Amino acid sequence: MTAPRRATIAHAVDHEIVIKRSRFIAHVAPVSSAEEADAVIAAVRRRAWDARHNCSAQVTGPWGERARSSDDGEPSGTAGVPMLEVIKRRELTDLVAVVTRYFGGVKLGAGGLVRAYSSAVSEALDHAALVDRRLLSGVEMACAHAEAGRFENLLRDWVRGRDAVLDAPAYGSRVVFTLWVSPEDVSQLTAELAAASAGAVRAEPTGVERVLAVPRG
Repeated sequence: MTAPRRATIAHAVDHEIVIKRSRFIAHVAPVSSAEEADAVIAAVRRRAWDARHNCSAQVTGPWGERARSSDDGEPSGTAGVPMLEVIKRRELTDLVAVVTRYFGGVKLGAGGLVRAYSSAVSEALDHAALVDRRLLSGVEMACAHAEAGRFENLLRDWVRGRDAVLDAPAYGSRVVFTLWVSPEDVSQLTAELAAASAGAVRAEPTGVERVLAVPRG
């Protein structure tokens, strides 16, 4: 299976623009599913209950294959779809955008609304940090508690600068570390851990794959 190459954002961002006295407040947030995106939209609507409109767009799925939008009372096609197009043009996924509008008393017309809603989302995304999404393979290793600190530092150094994620350690009779790494890096990780422990510690593939966000750079 080809690994997904679309990005998402690291953290939620809020950004406001004012056009002819109307306030357009964009909220963009990373999500893991359409259900989570719906929950974000519902939360914004509760918070901005007094707004004229809370328009939304969401893209989810490894390749951004699921997309939905809502004009929330604005003329059809003037809000949700332009917001959605901004997200698609930037090749982002697992992302929801909600733009809250407080009407300023001046009508903007269809073209003005399209520009306002798309600009609000675009400017919010300009302020967001991007993370790449990769299809990664699970690898586990276990060590004695006395060695946990040393191996945690080694693993943190190893994942830095790679397409890899280190989960929080699990403490039991031994300390278990789970890493998510590119399939092509599994053998290298296994070899380096064996060398660092003189063969006492082994990294074992779990057989599980997940699409995870990996910081850029």
